[in-house]
Amino acid sequence: MTEAQGRRAHDGFSNGEPLPCLEDRVMVSSFVLEASDGEGGGDVEMMQQETAPVPVLSKKTKQPTECFLVQPKETKEDATKTRKRRKKKITDILAKSEPKPGTPEDLQKLMKDYYSSSRSVIELEELKLPDSCFLKANDLTHSLSSYLKEICPKWVKLRKNHTEKKSVLMLIICSSAIRALELIRSMTAFRGDSKVMKLFAKHIKVQEQVKLLEKRAVHLGVGTPGRIKELVKQGGLNLNPLKFLVFDWNWRDQKLRRMMDIPEIKKEVFELLEMGVLSLCKSESLKLGLF
Repeated sequence: MTEAQGRRAHDGFSNGEPLPCLEDRVMVSSFVLEASDGEGGGDVEMMQQETAPVPVLSKKTKQPTECFLVQPKETKEDATKTRKRRKKKITDILAKSEPKPGTPEDLQKLMKDYYSSSRSVIELEELKLPDSCFLKANDLTHSLSSYLKEICPKWVKLRKNHTEKKSVLMLIICSSAIRALELIRSMTAFRGDSKVMKLFAKHIKVQEQVKLLEKRAVHLGVGTPGRIKELVKQGGLNLNPLKFLVFDWNWRDQKLRRMMDIPEIKKEVFELLEMGVLSLCKSESLKLGLF
C-alpha cells in the first residue's frame, strides 16, 4: 500500500472513493469525536485541527462612537452678566412704557388695598375721601412752579396772612432728601419771598427742626413722610393750619419707582394721613394734589 492509500485508509475511506469535501470532513470528524470512548482522542483532536475551516478574515468595520456634549461650567462672572442683562431688560420695558399721570382714584385704590386686610368694610368706607378735597392732578405737562400756580392762584395773599408758628401752609411730600432739594430749586418762580423749610432726616436732627419751627412762621415745607410724621408726633408741627398737601406722585427714581411704589414710603404716607390729614380733608379745610 502506497503512502497516499494508507492516508486514505486512516481517514476511513476506501481506495476508489473520492476525497470528501471540506464540509463533509468536518461533519465526519465531529461524529468520530462524539462516538469515541476516549481512546485515540489525541488523533481525533489532531484531525479536527487539520480539517477545521479557516475563518475568513473580514475587514473590521468601525463602530459609531457615541458623543456627549459637555456644557461648560458657568462662572461667577457669566452669572453676573446674565443677571445684569435681565435687569436691564426689565428696566428697558419700564422705560419704554408710556407714563400715566396719577389720579385721585389711584390714591383711593391704594388706600383701600393697604387697609383691606386690617379694616372692616364699614371702616374702609369711612377712609374714602370726598372728590371735593382733591385738586386738579398734574397731566405731566407742568413744572412744579406752574402746577402750584394753577392749584393755588392766591398764594401771595395766603402767605402774607400766615403768621402762626410751628405750622406751614403747604406741604410737599417726596421720597428722598435729594428729591426734596430738587423740588425746592424747581419752585423758585412760585415761592417768591415765602419761607421754605427742609423737612427730611439727612444731616438735620429733629430737635433742630423743632426749634426752627418755633422761632418763625414757615410757609412751605418740603420733605419726606417719615420726618414730617416724627415732627407731628413730637408736637413740633401742627397740621391744623395746613391748606395744601401735594404728593410728588409721578416722579420716578433710577429704578423707575414712584414714591408710592416703595413699601417703606407708602407705609409712612398712610400713617401720616391717619395723624389728622384725613379728618382735615373730610372737613374740606385741606386740599390734596398729585404732582
